Amino acid sequence: MKKTICKFFAVMMSMSLAACGSQNQEAATAEEGFKPSLDTSTECHISINGGYDNFEALETEFDRFNAYYPNVELVYTKVDDYNNMIGTVLNGNDAPDIYVNYSWMYGREQYQSSIDHAEDLSDSALGLDLDCVRNNIILNTDDGTLPMIPVFSSTNGMLVNNDLFEKEGLNVPTTYQELVDVCKAFREKGYENPMMGFCKDEITSLFTLTIYPYFCGTVANDAEAVKKLNALDPSAGEYLRPSLEKIEQFLNDGCVDLAACDEIENNYDAVILRFFEGDVPMMICSADAVSGTTKRESRSEAFIDNPFTYTFFPVPMSDEGANFLDIPNLQFSVNKDSPDLQMANEFMRFLITTQELNEMAQNKGLMSPTKDLSFNRKYAAFGDIPESRIVSPEEFGLMDDAVKQFRQALFQVATGVMTIDEAIASFGTFDK
Repeated sequence: MKKTICKFFAVMMSMSLAACGSQNQEAATAEEGFKPSLDTSTECHISINGGYDNFEALETEFDRFNAYYPNVELVYTKVDDYNNMIGTVLNGNDAPDIYVNYSWMYGREQYQSSIDHAEDLSDSALGLDLDCVRNNIILNTDDGTLPMIPVFSSTNGMLVNNDLFEKEGLNVPTTYQELVDVCKAFREKGYENPMMGFCKDEITSLFTLTIYPYFCGTVANDAEAVKKLNALDPSAGEYLRPSLEKIEQFLNDGCVDLAACDEIENNYDAVILRFFEGDVPMMICSADAVSGTTKRESRSEAFIDNPFTYTFFPVPMSDEGANFLDIPNLQFSVNKDSPDLQMANEFMRFLITTQELNEMAQNKGLMSPTKDLSFNRKYAAFGDIPESRIVSPEEFGLMDDAVKQFRQALFQVATGVMTIDEAIASFGTFDK
């Protein structure tokens, strides 16, 4: 009897020790994460400025940060006409401690204040985990400083109705010929519009979203081409030819019906709701549009009645495969003149980690800037693209003025206003 009782207590003791060991392991794992480096009783106010109407995903991060620093008040404020006003705000009495910045502002005189006020985030003393962010979307500056760091990223692609592909026994295309064949197969099965997209405006048109990654792939490894394009050298128009020919081929192959696409009013709300009608296998759009899908599921009666699964894929525009256009969506800068600079940097040290950036991206519905894209099912396909087919203007240096010229030339050709030769000859003369 005594032996039995002893064995019983021995088993109970082992279970108790195992449980304690498990708890200690969990605690140790938690300790491996963010550790405060300042006095956690510090009281201060940290303001962040941006152009979003609301930024619930960031405010969730405020709450998570307050678990470490309960007396730090963090406030996000939207600035109207942000791009034009941020310089004035930074030079004013109520300048933010942290603010949204954009790569395209770098090197432009009218936005110089947004760069001049920015702290160099590459300083190792700040302790930011820059290795968690994909290197190719980090801004390359002339002097090697880092005035901003991506907190979201973006890309172009197509929303895919997975249920329709499964129903019809078709695979999501990975090459251009497969794309043409899949569109033909869907049409033969009675689908009037295998692919759709917004086509009324050159900036966010299906033409730009479809071909821009392909264009970047044609010039990414040609430093001379990039130099001439950025200088708006008239001879650089010739670098557009492969892409202009490709969009012409894409339209001639009947992948999209522009008359039907013209009924879509914008490349965000209208694109999403049209896709949710459930009869479009592939909808060309940006990751910005993808970020708005979840909230709009409840606004679509068609989707409520017949829900389906969907994911985001790159559009394959060559027979070698699709390009992943990898670009920053939103970047944060720290105001080097902040009266609470230490705490502003502490918040950035907390935020710039794989865990927090992924958490914020998940809440916002955007693509994370981290090296791990597998955590979000919507964007997981982009994580499978080989490194050789990932292109980023941040990395090879294509500037915004050159991109604007490309977009306008593309739009003129795609809508039949200009021939390819006319558009090439007009490079550098389109409205800037």
